[in-house]
Amino acid sequence: MTTTVKPPSAPPTAIRPKVVARTGLYAVLAANVVAVAVFFAQAGFASNALVVLGRLFGLYGALLMAFQLLLVARLPWLDRRIGMDRLTSWHRWTGFGILWTLLAHAVFIAFGYAEGTDVGPIGTIVDLAETTEGVLRAVVALGIIVVVGAVSGRWARRRLAYETWHFIHFYTYVAVVLAITHQVAVGTTFTSSSVARTYWYGVWTVALGAVVLGRAVLPLWRNLRHQFRVEAVVPESDNVVSIYITGRDLDKLPARAGQFFLWRFLTKDRWWQANPFSLSAAPDGRTLRLTAKAAGDGSAALRHLQIGTRVFAEGPYGAFTALHRTRPESVLIAGGVGVTPIRALLEELHGHAVVIYRVATDRDAVLYDELRELARAKGAELHLVTGPVQPDKLAPAELLRMVPDIADRDVFLCGPPPMMSAVLANLRELGVPKAQTHFERFSLAG
Repeated sequence: MTTTVKPPSAPPTAIRPKVVARTGLYAVLAANVVAVAVFFAQAGFASNALVVLGRLFGLYGALLMAFQLLLVARLPWLDRRIGMDRLTSWHRWTGFGILWTLLAHAVFIAFGYAEGTDVGPIGTIVDLAETTEGVLRAVVALGIIVVVGAVSGRWARRRLAYETWHFIHFYTYVAVVLAITHQVAVGTTFTSSSVARTYWYGVWTVALGAVVLGRAVLPLWRNLRHQFRVEAVVPESDNVVSIYITGRDLDKLPARAGQFFLWRFLTKDRWWQANPFSLSAAPDGRTLRLTAKAAGDGSAALRHLQIGTRVFAEGPYGAFTALHRTRPESVLIAGGVGVTPIRALLEELHGHAVVIYRVATDRDAVLYDELRELARAKGAELHLVTGPVQPDKLAPAELLRMVPDIADRDVFLCGPPPMMSAVLANLRELGVPKAQTHFERFSLAG
């Protein structure tokens, strides 16, 4: 442990970017919910109650699809303030909302049009698909959404390879296009009002435009501008390696300590794989550094990269940054290779910091020498905690012993999921406010 005199405290951050972004998203969604209701009412209720309900569910299903696109667009403004893991969580629940609203749309429409006829609801759907423009496309779109919803369940995710799951999810874009053309062809709001028609075209233009901007235009533009290449490959241990990336105008790249990129190394056998790795050093305008542990063939092959290898990087992503600080002093808790963003954050953070590094053995303490020197230079306290998982070395009493004023500090946490869950529970027990607890999991929306 290294202990030094605390430097003067820095002023806390007054702005709550996460709250601003979250409130903005909710406000946009609420405003559109009201707008849809108004346009729906203006179109009139010429059919029976079941058909009316079916049309309303269809409109809100379409609105949720547009909102879903916004969540997966990876727009920098939202990502830096909310974080990709939380956007992914919202994306998942919005997806289930789409599934149930569109199923309700189909059921109410089928029973509504079947009312008073000898043809059942299934026969009604078949007749509509054969005789009404756009209905067949809607049936196909609903089928795709049902399949995507099925493979999104936890039981299915555990049984599918990520590549398979991701490939199936790409068909969601096909469903979106089919749903748009269905809405244009038979949607009453399109046929009854030019204002409503303009509104819906605007909604879909913004949603699809956000996806194109965030998922294609920005990554392509940044890679053309910066021309990333491997500058050095440095083994840190038997199974951990650091990769130094250089390029042009890196001082113009809006990356911060704590963020991560999707790295695609353009070799013959790895160009198609993109892996999320955090920056393990604060960006200095000249190089970017990632540090990865061998967890599979892709990460194990990194130590064999050749100097000069071209790199396609998507990002920076993540809200695990000093942007969200609420207190002048902080606690940084790392577990295993989760030390990489923690080490970068320590380099950038001002004010007194306490760093707690949890590993099984001393040999597992990657970048520990760097942490020790950095802590000494910044006047931070560093605790290396080793030993088996049980007993809990980061239990509330242990945390309080190392950081008596932990409830008055920001806490940044990164490590294996079981450790993070346990520490988060311990922090709640110690009364650390939720707003002062910062963590992020590697979850990729869409």
